[in-house]
Amino acid sequence: MHYTIDTEAGSIAVGDGDGIPLYSTEGFELLSDLWVKVGWNEKHSYTFTWMGVPVVQLPEDLIRLQELIHRLRPEVIVECGVAHGGGSIFYASLFKAMGRGRVVGVDIEIRPPNRAAIEQHPLSELITLIEGSSVDAAVVEQVEREVGGAENVLVLLDSNHLRDHVLAELEAYHHLVPVGSYIVAMDGIMKDLADTPRGEPSWRDDNPVSAAEEFVSRHPEFAIEQPSWSFNESELRENITHSPSGFLRRIR
Repeated sequence: MHYTIDTEAGSIAVGDGDGIPLYSTEGFELLSDLWVKVGWNEKHSYTFTWMGVPVVQLPEDLIRLQELIHRLRPEVIVECGVAHGGGSIFYASLFKAMGRGRVVGVDIEIRPPNRAAIEQHPLSELITLIEGSSVDAAVVEQVEREVGGAENVLVLLDSNHLRDHVLAELEAYHHLVPVGSYIVAMDGIMKDLADTPRGEPSWRDDNPVSAAEEFVSRHPEFAIEQPSWSFNESELRENITHSPSGFLRRIR
């Protein structure tokens, strides 16, 4: 795809199409889509920490999740995919500030340095770690025991992002989500990264978005629904995100 940006004329065009105003909502969205794509390839999200622990997330995605967590005030966040642990620490810090909530983190492998960073962190008392495949029946049962009688649960799927795995996670954990809350299939940007140097051609179809779409076709009690912004004094309406079409809200 060919982009033409003319800062003197204040326009941006894609391919042979007519240019649109660079300084416009549409211009910003075009630039943002390209920026996110190039940034992913350059591992931009691998440059951040939260309270000393690496958090491999796009900063805007973290802020949008914070808005949702503050709005929902869940008792438990189930996080499938712990990695370095920065996400777990981020969610725990929000719970600490709100005076309620805890994190149940699941990962197929929690490497010793990452486990140590989490367990030695001042917020570790709010985090329970479970090692094993997120779709293993025994692991799902362990998560259910940790959730216990909590009625307000938010589930974040950030482990293996291939379609079949995400679909299996959606099937395994959606029952924990009450009406009004969400199960989030993260990193759906994979569908737009197939042609990048670090991407894979198969990602065009093998991605979390295709899993989410298949899931809601089977489960009409869920809908793909981006949470509304809590504050907006602009004309913008779209997230700059690694997780497009990833928020599945339980509507009934």
